[in-house]
Amino acid sequence: MATSARQGPYFCGIDAAMDVVTGKWKSLILWELHEHGTRRFAELRRGLPGVSEKMLVQHLREMEEDGLVHREVYPVVPPKVEYSLTEHGVSLNTALESLAAWGTERMRRIGAKKVATDAA
Repeated sequence: MATSARQGPYFCGIDAAMDVVTGKWKSLILWELHEHGTRRFAELRRGLPGVSEKMLVQHLREMEEDGLVHREVYPVVPPKVEYSLTEHGVSLNTALESLAAWGTERMRRIGAKKVATDAA
């Protein structure tokens, strides 16, 4: 596992946890990999409407550095790269489940619509 550039100091555990999920797309990347398993870059991008290629690359690199995502590169032409959650990433998703439940209830309460995604 790579050593993260983010090493604290932190005020508390929430501060340390939020350090690795800060950014609009990181929690959604975690969700996408949890829901669909191993994904190629283009599959991730299709599953996250609105994310730019640059932002997706940046977040995936940071998440790999933080030990949340595993990047597998296959020596083939054209290049094939797959992303999956590490055990650490799965444990973070487990920790975020109650937050997701809270958010789902909030969506229901305020009548917010769910964004449609391509489930390719």
